[in-house]
Amino acid sequence: MLFVTNRALEEGPESRFGRRVRFSADPEPRASLFFCERLGADDYREIGSAAFFDRLRRSSAEHVLIYLHGFSNRPETHVFPRAALLARRLRGLGLAVEVVPLIWPCGERVGWLRDYFDDQDAADMSGFAFARLVGKFLDWRQRTGEPCTRHLHLLAHSMGNRVLRAAVGRWYGEHGAVPALFRNVFMVAADVANECLEPGRSGWPITRCARNVVVYYAPDDFALRTSKLVNVANRVLSRRLGHTGPENLAKVPANVVAVDCDLVNRRADPLGHTYFLDDPDGRPGAVLLHIARCIGTGRPAPRPGPRHLRLVPRGLQNGMSSSRSSNPGAPPERRPEQEAV
Repeated sequence: MLFVTNRALEEGPESRFGRRVRFSADPEPRASLFFCERLGADDYREIGSAAFFDRLRRSSAEHVLIYLHGFSNRPETHVFPRAALLARRLRGLGLAVEVVPLIWPCGERVGWLRDYFDDQDAADMSGFAFARLVGKFLDWRQRTGEPCTRHLHLLAHSMGNRVLRAAVGRWYGEHGAVPALFRNVFMVAADVANECLEPGRSGWPITRCARNVVVYYAPDDFALRTSKLVNVANRVLSRRLGHTGPENLAKVPANVVAVDCDLVNRRADPLGHTYFLDDPDGRPGAVLLHIARCIGTGRPAPRPGPRHLRLVPRGLQNGMSSSRSSNPGAPPERRPEQEAV
């Protein structure tokens, strides 16, 4: 599995292609980027950016899915297993997808609050490094003179959306525009302010770098409920995007689609937060099935038009008494379109 990281390495910051590397326990984010491949558990080799991009260009996969993990995720405990599961499930659904994790430094859970705020800082600082990743890709594409024909997608989970916001925002601040790199950006349980995608806000450049920006949210996400309280204690009063969806869907660009996961998130995760993988029965969950359709068709909705969907488990679609949205940003006269999964 290919991956990119700005975590410190035991072997030091000076790149040497072909060397075996290990993640350092040092939690400080680095401005340097390391382009690597995972050969096995705790067994990694640095290959460099040119070889990394060449490998992706030669890949038999039709799609590349960049995976930005969330808060307090460890590479071998969380990131690589989830990336491998994503790849297996998407292949099982008939999609040739190569999943590439972007690994940023997370805390060791010395204390939940301490880790949370440390990881917020690490996420913001990691944006500098991953903005350089965009530049390296564009430079490589210009040098080779050959177009990359793979469809590129990005899935950011939880605080990984903070890394995404920082990286794209930094690129936009330096260049005044962002390249339209992605077919889909999937913002799952996003731990960022719920108005951030509006013009003039910090996350608005994300809407310029993709054809579709799909926001998955759940009002009963326990982790984000705690995050909201923690941020209030830190004098940040905005609700989370992954809790409510966009604050006002009419204010965000037309390529943003909000997906209400309130009826399916706790089927996949008792805390209702990491709900983009399997259901408890070991089958792809509702959100993963929706992500797969977006990747395969390039359309978040079954037909053009709807910008607010509600995922409904099979068997409940006809028995629901109401489809009224819990998202305050949805236009009151338009109910979210139900979608059985």
